[in-house]
Amino acid sequence: MSGSSEAGAARWAYRHVLTVRFRDCDAMGHVNHAVYFTYFEQCRLTLWREATGAAAPHARVIVARAECDYEAPARFGDELEVRVRVGAVGRSSFGLEYEIVDARAGHRVAAGKTVMVAYDAAAGRPMPLPPETRALLERLSQLSTW
Repeated sequence: MSGSSEAGAARWAYRHVLTVRFRDCDAMGHVNHAVYFTYFEQCRLTLWREATGAAAPHARVIVARAECDYEAPARFGDELEVRVRVGAVGRSSFGLEYEIVDARAGHRVAAGKTVMVAYDAAAGRPMPLPPETRALLERLSQLSTW
């Protein structure tokens, strides 16, 4: 995965800007590797809140898989833009792709993916994506076409 550009920013369905907090950093002075997953989560949850008014896309979803590729360090006080777009959509799951860019310098800091699964907590198993969730994902994927 290579660096990003402003032109590439148009490919993303949603962007969330945050400032690196002191508590996000480790003893080496850069953002701890686990914190990037929290940044992905913050972006994902603010997307759902703006799109649906709730913290989920019309159905309870769980993270079934998460991955992150680290490309450059982020440090206390850095302003980061976390971007998300919809990937593949299946019967009960969908993928989200992320990019974290240093908002001032313009270079990519990290990229990642999550696989989200619609989940029936009472039954303890996956469930089909509700029609309104599927429609939302299709609308968001239109925003993130290359």
